[in-house]
Amino acid sequence: MLVALVSLLAAALLTAPAAAARTEATDVVPTATLTEVTDFGTNPSNLRMYLYVPDSVTANPAVVVAVHWCTGSGPDMYNGTEYDTLADQYGFVVVYPSVTRSSKCFDVASPQALKRDGGSDPVGIKSMVDWVTRTYDADTSRVFATGISSGAMMTNVLLGDYPDVFAAGAAFSGVPFGCFATTDGSEWNSACANGTVTRTPQEWGDLVRGAYPGYTGPRPRMQLWHGTEDDVLRYPNFGEMIKQWTNVQGVAQTPAATDSPQSGWTRTRYGGIGDRAPVEAISLQGVGHNLYSYGMAARALTFFGLDSGGPAPQPQPGACKVTATTNAWNTGLTASVTITNTGTTAINGWQLGFTLPAGQTITNGWGATYTPASGAVTATSASYNGTLAPGASVSVGYQANHTGNSAAPGAFTLNGTACTTG
Repeated sequence: MLVALVSLLAAALLTAPAAAARTEATDVVPTATLTEVTDFGTNPSNLRMYLYVPDSVTANPAVVVAVHWCTGSGPDMYNGTEYDTLADQYGFVVVYPSVTRSSKCFDVASPQALKRDGGSDPVGIKSMVDWVTRTYDADTSRVFATGISSGAMMTNVLLGDYPDVFAAGAAFSGVPFGCFATTDGSEWNSACANGTVTRTPQEWGDLVRGAYPGYTGPRPRMQLWHGTEDDVLRYPNFGEMIKQWTNVQGVAQTPAATDSPQSGWTRTRYGGIGDRAPVEAISLQGVGHNLYSYGMAARALTFFGLDSGGPAPQPQPGACKVTATTNAWNTGLTASVTITNTGTTAINGWQLGFTLPAGQTITNGWGATYTPASGAVTATSASYNGTLAPGASVSVGYQANHTGNSAAPGAFTLNGTACTTG
C-alpha cells in the first residue's frame, strides 16, 4: 500500500538528514535549524513534531504546515522541499508533522480523522499549530497547510476538519476529503485511489461540512495539483477535488480564468481571477504521481499570499447583471446578451459562463470567444471589450442551431460569480 516517493527524493535527497535538535514544549526553538518539539499537546496517534524557525522570523509570523508522503517523515519533507529556504526569505514558521506508524502514511481514512476533534492525526497536527501560535504569537489568520501524496490527502482533511484554523491549502497529488474513508480499520481505499469514487459537488461538499456541523464561518481556499498520468492516486480525483472545493466555497464550477503558466500546465481558477482565487487547480499533462519539483512551493506561497508584504487578497469579481434574449426561426436562432458590472470596482478581463439549453449548438459568435459550442459554455472577452467599469455594460451575441428549444440560457456567472438576470 506504500505510495511511490516523490521524484524530488531521488538518491541525492535520500541521504540521512542532519540530526534534528530537540526541545521541550516550554522552550523556544533554535533558529535556522530543524528542531523536534516534544510534549506539544494532545497527540492521540503519537505523531512527532519538527519545526523550522528562520533567523528572520517576523513578529506575528505566518505558519505553514508541510505534510510528508507515505514512507516519508518530517525530516524528509524538510530536506526534500524548499519551504525552509522560503521561510528564510519571508519570515514564516514551518511545522513538519511526522508519522510513527509502520506505514508512515497519515490517517485520512478513519471516522476519527474525518471529524473535527475526533482523534487521530488531525488532532495532533492541530496541537502543533496551537503550540506554535502560543509560543511565537503567530498570526492565526495566516495558518496554511500543504502536502504531497498522503500529505496532500491530509491537507484536504485538515481544511475540512479545521476551517477556522487554516486559511488555505495546497495539495500535490491528493484526493478529496472523505474519499479515502474506511470503516474496517484499513488505511487504504483502492476505489478512491483508482479514481472510481465519484460524487456530485453537493455530496462532496456535504462531506466537508459534515466534519464540523454548524460551522458557518469562512472556508479555506484550496490550490490543487495533479498529473494526468498519476498511477497511484489517479487523475479523476483531480476533477472530484475541484467539484468538492468549488461547492464548499460556493462558487461556480465554470473557471473564471484559464491559462498555462508553464509548458504542459493548465491552470484554472474558480470564483476569482487573481492569484488568491477561492480555488485554483493546476493540471500537468503527461506527468505521473511524483509531480513535485522545485519552484512549486513558491507558487503555493503566492496562492497563500506569503510572498508579498501583506495579506490583502487579490481583487475578486464584483456583482453583475445579464440580460439575454433570442430571436428564433425553424432550426436556428440568434441571441443577444448584455453584461452589466453592478459592482464597485472595474473588471479587467471577463469570462461569462452559461449552459445552453439541450439541442442548441453555437455556429458563430461576436464580441467574445465561445467554447465549447454546446453544453456548458464559456464566453471570453475580446481584446477591445474586456474592461468593464462600475456601472458599464457590454453587449455580445451568438448564432446557434436548435432542435426545438430556442430559449436563452437561464443563469450566468461572470468570472465565477453568479449574476442576476433580467
